[in-house]
Amino acid sequence: MSDLQISLIIIGIIVIGGVVFFNWLQQARYRRRIKQAFEHEHEDALLKTSKSSWESERIEPKFGNEAPPKFVNEFSAESPVELGITREPPRFEPENRLIVEDETTEEQKAVNFDSKINYITSIRANKLITHDKLTELLQQKFDFGKPVRWLGLNQDGHTWEEITIETLHTQGGYIHLKGCLQLADRAGPVSEVNLSRFRDMVEDFAMQIEAIADCPDIAEAHTKAVTLDKFCADVDVVMGINIISKDGGAFVGTKIRALAEASGFRLESEGAFRFRDDNNTVLFSLSNYETTPFLPASMRTLTTHGITFLFDVPRVANGEKIFDQMVSLARQFALTLNGIMVDDNRVPLNDNGIRKSKQQLMNIQAVMAANDIPAGSETALKLFV
Repeated sequence: MSDLQISLIIIGIIVIGGVVFFNWLQQARYRRRIKQAFEHEHEDALLKTSKSSWESERIEPKFGNEAPPKFVNEFSAESPVELGITREPPRFEPENRLIVEDETTEEQKAVNFDSKINYITSIRANKLITHDKLTELLQQKFDFGKPVRWLGLNQDGHTWEEITIETLHTQGGYIHLKGCLQLADRAGPVSEVNLSRFRDMVEDFAMQIEAIADCPDIAEAHTKAVTLDKFCADVDVVMGINIISKDGGAFVGTKIRALAEASGFRLESEGAFRFRDDNNTVLFSLSNYETTPFLPASMRTLTTHGITFLFDVPRVANGEKIFDQMVSLARQFALTLNGIMVDDNRVPLNDNGIRKSKQQLMNIQAVMAANDIPAGSETALKLFV
């Protein structure tokens, strides 16, 4: 073996050893951070061990005839709600009040720094943060499993504005940034790993531009995310009223469409009719009771054995009034189509059942209002997507 070959082998061993050592250092760094995050212990008010045998299960909601006062622990239990529910119903327990301290200032509320639902980081720079440095940061907004928003304080030191890739080059630079990672949505809470990755990205970016990063504790943020997700799960209910034929026959697609459009619905691309208000907010929807979606191209030939009105409780403000409107339309449809209103178990809906369902809706929306996340609010619409 020549001297050249021996030299090349030695160089190769040194290079490989260097790469292995560098990777080991990186892994040690992340293991240390994750270990530090898990060392904190925080008691979650919504996840306390229950003495009941059903502590890890959900149960059907049961409500009395009176609307609840502000706190969740005032609910009573009598008979189950009869109206069809297409999503898991809530379980309210004495300890199930959402406990999240909202330290959002009036200035922050003006630019939607909602600390109830976001992990908020801060980057302060001594010099202007220019567009070219922000592009890479914004391109990573979809990498953490939950929505990410960036807001910047203008050079004047008074005006905050949201920063996006689309508007980046139409705006000036910034002296102060806020990075907001949403803590939960209908898919569940943000993971502790993604929280750590988001914090690391913020700190690395601040280091690159010689700025100061302020990032809240990861363990506390994850506890807050789990608490928020539990609250959301407890109020995340979609109520449904089904209409099926009295004689077992089928409804014709053309008649359904004509009746829906005459009532104010619009057939949309998701395969359902939507009933919207003047602000284009969806109040309730009308879909096929069967699996086939309602599509413009197929409505002429479509037949179905039922239709379903759906009311997304946490996404609609003034729920009591809108629910009455939906029930009224459902009755008109049933009469015109020679159908009957039933719940998800195909049990006929009577006035008593609808009244109980309306009470359930009012209870849920009262809980949301008591926890400063009113149904249909901007915060609720972000959480229940």
